Amino acid sequence: MGAVTAGWNEYEWAPLRVVPRVDRGECLNVGVLLYCRFEVHLTIRLALDAGRLAALAPDLDVEEVATAVAAWERTVAGEGPAGVLSVGERFRWLTAPRSTVVQAGPVHTGLTADPEAEADRLLERLV
Repeated sequence: MGAVTAGWNEYEWAPLRVVPRVDRGECLNVGVLLYCRFEVHLTIRLALDAGRLAALAPDLDVEEVATAVAAWERTVAGEGPAGVLSVGERFRWLTAPRSTVVQAGPVHTGLTADPEAEADRLLERLV
């Protein structure tokens, strides 16, 4: 993959979702991860709606979920053990399949001239 035209770069993104019961497969999108290799850029956008989450899973501890989501923000920022990983390694680690309550959905690709604006657009569209 390479830059397509001046100013436009390929990026990868994945929805960040809460899956209260992995066995049921129901989920609620709570954010997006966006990685642009050519700009060495990784960002996360979040919008955790406690009301919607409670409607989907009344027994779920929303505070615990918020703590887990905050850990994703710290990993994106390169804090803690993630600090030794490159931006790309952090994106790959975060988007690896897992059976946890907070997980990334499938990875998709696109083109953008502004990764931050694209992350905002994806959040608005998906969450």
